[in-house]
Amino acid sequence: MNTITARSLSLLLLITFCCTRAPAQMSTATDRGDEYGAGPYVQLIIRGVTLINGNAAPPIGPVDIVIEQNRIVSASTVGFPGVPIDASNRPKLKEGGREIDASGMYALPGFVDMHGHTGGTAQGTTPDYVYKLWLGHGITTVREPGSFNGIDWTLDHKRRSAANEIAAPRIFAYTGFGQGREEPFTTTDEVKEWVRENKEKGSDGIKLFGARPDLMQAALETNKELGLRSACHHAQTNVGRWNVLHSARAGLTTMEHWYGLPEALFADRTVQDYPVDYNYQNEQHRFGEAGKLWQQAAEPYSDHWNAVMNELLELDFTLNPTFNIYDANRDVMRARNADWHREYTLPSLLKFYAPSRISHGSYWHNWGTEQEVDWKKNYELWMTFVNEYKNRGGRVTAGSDSGYIYQLYGFGYIRELELLREAGFHPLEVVRSATLNGAEALGVDDQIGTIEAGKLADIVLVAENPLADLKVLYGTGATRLTEDNEVTTTQGIRYTIKDGIVYDAVKLREAVKTMVREAKK
Repeated sequence: MNTITARSLSLLLLITFCCTRAPAQMSTATDRGDEYGAGPYVQLIIRGVTLINGNAAPPIGPVDIVIEQNRIVSASTVGFPGVPIDASNRPKLKEGGREIDASGMYALPGFVDMHGHTGGTAQGTTPDYVYKLWLGHGITTVREPGSFNGIDWTLDHKRRSAANEIAAPRIFAYTGFGQGREEPFTTTDEVKEWVRENKEKGSDGIKLFGARPDLMQAALETNKELGLRSACHHAQTNVGRWNVLHSARAGLTTMEHWYGLPEALFADRTVQDYPVDYNYQNEQHRFGEAGKLWQQAAEPYSDHWNAVMNELLELDFTLNPTFNIYDANRDVMRARNADWHREYTLPSLLKFYAPSRISHGSYWHNWGTEQEVDWKKNYELWMTFVNEYKNRGGRVTAGSDSGYIYQLYGFGYIRELELLREAGFHPLEVVRSATLNGAEALGVDDQIGTIEAGKLADIVLVAENPLADLKVLYGTGATRLTEDNEVTTTQGIRYTIKDGIVYDAVKLREAVKTMVREAKK
């Protein structure tokens, strides 16, 4: 490590991490205005809605939700299903307030995307494109792991979002380990100094990829002492001597994807079964062989498998699996032809996704049936661990990591919810992972994650029941056949309320479609 330059190290980190390759800084987001959302209001009342909360409680309604400015004042039942509501029992609207008739609609807490990169110039994306897709899919909070458009850029957008100057989710900025240094770390004192400086800048935490064990220990312990949180993608370049268990013991708060976990579960080996001609820089090699990794780990429910799980549970460790980002590995043709690409995916982004030896995540050099079968087996074992971790009381969150491998911002997050359901989560457990669990992992569950008095007014309103079909949350809606044999689609999310501002989710998504049409010209 000491023999490479700082610039080489930075590049290595970018290409090592699954979703970080945004080489040049993006443009800045435009001012919000009132075209897509207005508020906060003196008072906002959402009337007659069915509430699906983030605490795994069963749905309840009709409920009136009262908001003043950016805070929830109350969320109370006002009647019974199928019975006319007595107006005298309902909260009264104040002068200058606004009402939303949400009869027949469903309210959920704003979604928390625990792994949301903002894209970059290599993809041809802009922050306005990404933010509108996020808000248009109910995402009111995003953790930006790595801040690879620059920590100053990310912190500026975090500040502007907090002030509601831009139409964007609130942002939690995690800095890529070593970002901003001219030279690589050589001592633990350098690491500790950088971590302290990172906090002083206003960062919410650090994002690691693996490093020399003493440097990892110093970074995580110092970060924890300072009260910051952390995330790690345990890249294969260092996982042979530092896996998830090492990180969790040192104070890591969340692991990303699944790297480092199968390695902690090895019972009859210490290293992945690499072919002799393997080259990590060849992403076909990297991801093709990664699809065989879970089959090399200890069997589910074996003594070693249980021991690793139980230790992570004792450490109150959070799993952020990002199932969706590797979904294409199981069926690349399906992912490449997803419904939303035609109207919502920029042509530059589609080009970025296409087979390439340079673009990250575009490793379809010779991808076929054998690789997809491996990955399907991989998912079965991976999902078994994650579902059982949840069953034993462990925290599992929802993160998308979109912008790569045919996963689009917003849409990829909803796909993540579907994959949690596939893993065995009850739909209410899926909602909890998407809301309260994310808030807890970020340390802000006193502010967001559930719809209750005193919390921030972050709410998703959808016209159909997402517990019955998570597809109704997609911007493209879900396909339905009417009694008259007409093919229709559901509305998708109707409103996203963030900090008391009521965003018209349909208008946000229409704006994205306009961007795509203009780009195609």
